[in-house]
Amino acid sequence: MARVVLAMSGGVDSSVAAHLLCEAGHEVIGVFMRHGVASPLATAAASCTSEPGGSDNGGSGGAGNVSLPIVSTRLDHKQGCCSAADAEDGRRVADRLGIPFYALNLEEEFARIIDYFVDEYTAARTPNPCVMCNNWIKFGKLFDYADSVGADFVATGHYAQLEPALESDRSGTPRLVRGIDVDKDQSYVLFGIERARLARMLLPVGGFRKPEIRARAAELGLRVADKRDSQEICFVTSGKHDEFVRGRRDSEIDTAGEIVTTDGTVVGEHPGIEGFTIGQRRGLGVALGDPRFVVRIEHDTRRVVIGEREDLARTDLTASECNWLGDVPIGPRPCLAQIRYNSSAQPAVMERLNDGRLSVQFDAPCHGVAPGQAVVCYDGEQVLGGGWIE
Repeated sequence: MARVVLAMSGGVDSSVAAHLLCEAGHEVIGVFMRHGVASPLATAAASCTSEPGGSDNGGSGGAGNVSLPIVSTRLDHKQGCCSAADAEDGRRVADRLGIPFYALNLEEEFARIIDYFVDEYTAARTPNPCVMCNNWIKFGKLFDYADSVGADFVATGHYAQLEPALESDRSGTPRLVRGIDVDKDQSYVLFGIERARLARMLLPVGGFRKPEIRARAAELGLRVADKRDSQEICFVTSGKHDEFVRGRRDSEIDTAGEIVTTDGTVVGEHPGIEGFTIGQRRGLGVALGDPRFVVRIEHDTRRVVIGEREDLARTDLTASECNWLGDVPIGPRPCLAQIRYNSSAQPAVMERLNDGRLSVQFDAPCHGVAPGQAVVCYDGEQVLGGGWIE
């Protein structure tokens, strides 16, 4: 059929994706992406990693021909990705399926994501490194690799689907739509992919529900059938993103300041604005009786403003650095707007402004709009596009 480069994280989704692609008759090349960020518990390991046949043709060598150093050992005991154990899980699955499995050293590319992560938190914004990883690496650098080995497609284990273009769309570009598993849908984190690349993407598990994927893995005898889903940022191996940010940025930068209520009353102090995000309720470091939420983070004053839940209500937002997976909208258009990965989409009206930014007006007040997060607009199940909340 076709040669497919598949991002294999060692999880159940990409493992079953590999099986589904093989079952469909494709020539599958499994790729594990190393970020090169080691935890304090990681052993100093050899930096050499076997790359595909030395010539990047992807067609020589069998599964398991890769020497994988320890990448990370999480201190928070939560399931991440890109660890040495994940790499070993991916290699075992590749062995079982009889497909080649390679590790790509993408430390330099991941460094760009880490810089973005640190800079955003320092600027009082809430970053989304998973979206950036999809934009820059999984559907960025991985496409470069696919081209180097003559692959027709790039595939991942994301829960999203690609459907044929509508007859009215002369471009013929497939449409990105939600996966059928509402609880696992990941179309939100794919909004920033270049539209032209949709025609060369495969999303094998998007038409399944998670229990079906786990059942299929169990039927195949894959050890990852019951493996937990990744829950945390892969490169923050301690699980404490504020400490990570402070340890990575210039030591002379000070973001500590006051915690104040919406009327300006000082109720506490904090060690850095990077420890907070809009809508946060736990870990505020103050106790005022009734629940309080972070409603604003001020970069200039370094103040964290807390208030009641109704203080989080927003009826509108603007977003920049927009990406469109459908035709660029002209004039106001009804849509469903989603402001976070784990939130539901809300009825709204979107409009592309003259300067290229996106305006979103919600039909009803929306809570937890956070600068730095993405707003993604849908037409029913189809991803139209989105941008980064200002």
